[in-house]
Amino acid sequence: MSRWTRGYHRISHYWRDNNFVHLTEQIQIVIAKILSILMIIIILVALWDLMIYLAQILFTEPVGFLTNTLFKIFGLFLNILISMEILENITAYMKKHTVQVELVIVTSLVAVARKIIIFDLEKYSDFALLGLAVAIFALSISYWIVRTLNSDPRG
Repeated sequence: MSRWTRGYHRISHYWRDNNFVHLTEQIQIVIAKILSILMIIIILVALWDLMIYLAQILFTEPVGFLTNTLFKIFGLFLNILISMEILENITAYMKKHTVQVELVIVTSLVAVARKIIIFDLEKYSDFALLGLAVAIFALSISYWIVRTLNSDPRG
């Protein structure tokens, strides 16, 4: 059998539907693992940045510094929490091989809540705040619908 024929048979083997689906699933798993590792690195770097920032603030700012920097500290904390939620989404995908819609909605709620917590009324218009309120409302309704559909009717 010639080299071309063997190559053709090898390639045609992977193009069969079952084999191709299996190959794409394996690629998705590798990508999810790489994303998990990168997200862990991001979380650790963000945590380090938060610790450095807090140390600098504690040792250099005068008494009453929290009034000026509290929203920035909250934003940094929530960034780490959102990153952890994204990591949880990735690991849930690796476990069940499906996107967990409930987790995605909760992550989105945390992200929009972060935006509201650090919202600067002097910097943005009232319409921006209204847009965030509509987003929270829509995500809350979505979460309620998904939660109701996923709940066990037996209680």
